[in-house]
Amino acid sequence: MAKYLFIYHGGNHPETEEEVASVLDAWGKWMGGMGAAVIDGGNPVGMSSTVNPDGSVTDNGGSNPASGYGLFEAADLDDALAKARGCPILDVGGTVELAEAIDM
Repeated sequence: MAKYLFIYHGGNHPETEEEVASVLDAWGKWMGGMGAAVIDGGNPVGMSSTVNPDGSVTDNGGSNPASGYGLFEAADLDDALAKARGCPILDVGGTVELAEAIDM
């Protein structure tokens, strides 16, 4: 089985306690449904900083800043894509970027 890094981008932030509870429930159900395929459920992330080739730093997250991550096991890319299609961030306007994690 391969490992895939899911990088979450965007998505609306819940504003009320009820919305927070609903969002957490959706994420819990999605991850719970994948069972042992969840290697690291990940977390939300703050704004990123980028170190450029000249050593300067850009603190704006770039054109599509990451909003979170997770690490999941999948049989292949098609399986990983199927898992990502159920991600709750898609329901709040976000996207999921996938990249295979290569064991070295």
